Amino acid sequence: QIAFMTLTLFPIRLFFAAFMMLLAWPFAFIASMGSDEQELEKPLSWWRKIVDVLLKAIMRMMWLAGGFHWINVKGRRALPAEAAILTVAPHSSYFDAIPVTMTFASIVMKAESKDIPVWGTLIKYIRPVFVSRADQDSRRKTVEEIKRRAQSGGKWPQIMIFPEGTCTNRSCLITFKPGAFIPGVPVQPVVLRYPNKLDTITWTWQGPGAFEILWLTLCQFHNSVEIEFLPVYIPSEEERKNPVLYANNVRRVMAEALGVSVTDYTFEDCQLALAEGQLRLPSDTCLLEFAKLVRSLGLKPETLEDDLDKYAASAMKMKKEKVDLKEFSAYLEFPVSQTLESMFALFDENEDGVIDIREFVIALSVVCKPSKTLETIQLAFQLYQSEGGTVTEEDLACILKTAMGVSQIDVTHLFRAVDEEEEGKITYDDFYTFAVLHPHFAEDYLYADQMGAESGLETSSLSAPNGICTDFSPDNGGDRSKPLQKKLN
Repeated sequence: QIAFMTLTLFPIRLFFAAFMMLLAWPFAFIASMGSDEQELEKPLSWWRKIVDVLLKAIMRMMWLAGGFHWINVKGRRALPAEAAILTVAPHSSYFDAIPVTMTFASIVMKAESKDIPVWGTLIKYIRPVFVSRADQDSRRKTVEEIKRRAQSGGKWPQIMIFPEGTCTNRSCLITFKPGAFIPGVPVQPVVLRYPNKLDTITWTWQGPGAFEILWLTLCQFHNSVEIEFLPVYIPSEEERKNPVLYANNVRRVMAEALGVSVTDYTFEDCQLALAEGQLRLPSDTCLLEFAKLVRSLGLKPETLEDDLDKYAASAMKMKKEKVDLKEFSAYLEFPVSQTLESMFALFDENEDGVIDIREFVIALSVVCKPSKTLETIQLAFQLYQSEGGTVTEEDLACILKTAMGVSQIDVTHLFRAVDEEEEGKITYDDFYTFAVLHPHFAEDYLYADQMGAESGLETSSLSAPNGICTDFSPDNGGDRSKPLQKKLN
C-alpha cells in the first residue's frame, strides 16, 4: 500500500497541501499588516471576519488533502469571556495544529518561528505569544503576557496551550507545566484522539522523523481525528493560589475523559530514562525519583548546570568526608525539609545517618546531562581519583552504580578489560580510550541482569505501556508523604 500510494496519491496530496498553504499566505499577510496591540483588542472588522472565514476554509482544505476527510468535534467551544485559555492534550504530533487552524486561537510559539517563510506569516496572523530563547527573562515575560491576555475579559482571542510542553505517545498524560494555570482564570480542557487502525501520527523524540511521519500519514487513504471540548473548569480559591494543584486537577479530568493514566514524570524525566548515552538506565532506576526530588527541592533546570559546577567544586574540597543531614542541608543551602530528608535517604546506604556527597554530585550530573555519559564519568573520576589520578575497581563500582541508580553492580569484567596492564587501577584516559573503542561497553561488559535486578526505587505493579508512564494517581499511588526507604546504592 505504501509503495502504491507513494507513487500515486502521496505526491498529489503533498502538492495540494502545499498549494493551500501558499494560497493562505497573501490573505494572512494582508490581514496582519499594520495591526497594533490596541487594534487587536477590538472586535474584528467586517473584512477581517471575511479573511478569517476564508483562511479557515483554506486550512480545512489543506487537512482534507492530507486524508483528514472529516473532523469529529464533540462538545461546545467556550466563548473567550467564559474561558480565556484552552488547554489541549495529549500533544503527540504536529497534526495537533488541526484544532489551532479550526479555532485560530493564539498559541505560545518560539520567536524564531515567525521568520519561517510562508508558515511564519500564518503564525503571526493568529497573534501568538512569542517565547525567545535568547532572552533569559523570556519565561517570566511569557507568563506575564498570558496572564494579561487571559485577564482581559475576552478582549483578546483565546490562547491555546499544550501544557505537557512536548510530544508524547498518548499512553498517559505527563506533568502539566503551570504556565496556563498561573493566571487563575477558568480554562476549557480539550482532548485529542486519533482513532486510526495504524498510528502514523505520533511524533516523539524517538522514532520516525517529521518527514517520515508526513509521508506515512499521506499514504493512508483516510486519517481520523477527534476533538472534544470538555466543560469549562472553574478553579477553586485554593487552585487559584496554587497553579501546580490547578494543573494536576485539570490533567486528571482530561485523563479520565481520555481513559489513560497520569504520571508524575515530566519531559525531562523521559529524556533521562531514554537518554542515548553509553549507559542506558534500568527501567526501575531510582534516578527518576531523584530527578523529581531535585525539582521539588527548587533546583531550576535553567540553572542546573551552574549548580552542578558549584556542588562539584565543593565536593572536591571536601574530598572523601561524609556528611550528615544537617551538613547536607548546609552544603545545598536549603533548609531541612521532608523533600531534603527523602533525597538524603536515597544516598544513606547503611542507614547510619551519613552520606558520601560525591554520590549526590554524580547523580545530579546524570540528571543534568543524561546523554553525556562520558562527561559524568570524567567528573566522577575527578571526585574519586587518588593523587596519581587513578581509581580502583571499588571506586568504579561506586561511580557506575550511582550513575545508573542501582544498588548492586559487578564491574569486574569491565574493569579488567580497561586495566590491560593489570595494575589494579585505571585513569580516566584509560577509560575514555576504551569507551571510544567500545561505545556499547555497558551492554557488553555490565550484565543486563545485574543492571536491572535490584534498584533503589520500588516500581508500581500497574501496567506501563511505554515503560515510563506508570500511574502515580493518589488513588493508586499509596501514601507518598512518607520519606523514601529505598537507597540509591
